[in-house]
Amino acid sequence: MFVLGIDPGLSTTGYGLVVSEGVHLRAVAAGAIRTAPSRPDAPRLAELFADLEALLAQYHPDEMALEQVFVNRNLQTATAVGRAVGVALLAAARAGVPVFEYTPSAVKMAVTGSGDAAKDRVQALVARRLGLTAAPRPADAADALAVAICHLQSAGLRRAAAGAGR
Repeated sequence: MFVLGIDPGLSTTGYGLVVSEGVHLRAVAAGAIRTAPSRPDAPRLAELFADLEALLAQYHPDEMALEQVFVNRNLQTATAVGRAVGVALLAAARAGVPVFEYTPSAVKMAVTGSGDAAKDRVQALVARRLGLTAAPRPADAADALAVAICHLQSAGLRRAAAGAGR
């Protein structure tokens, strides 16, 4: 299975593409889409949409995994991230790619075994799990790879559970 993981944000959206090869996971690409905070939101969202569509067209992932919006005390940040999530959902829908969402704690749990793991611990284990010499940069790319890893693990568990129920 080939998954596009997304760590959404309006200023920076991390992406990571991971392929499952049996029990092994391999990173195919990772990076970040950045939009200029000095610009109005509408053109930034259009830019994010175009870049996500280009990623989907270039790589043709089987599924997309998104980190769910974490609502913190900053309503403006939560709104901007929510808009970025909407754009990612639209891009995936137009490409016919199914989307799955995971909470930040579920992603951390899948990668580290602890739902409250520190960000640097998640990044270090992402690198180790994917056989990379260092954690991908920027941090948003490593976070997106973590979302993809979480999804691949969850998909495997879903398939196993479905097979056991037959």
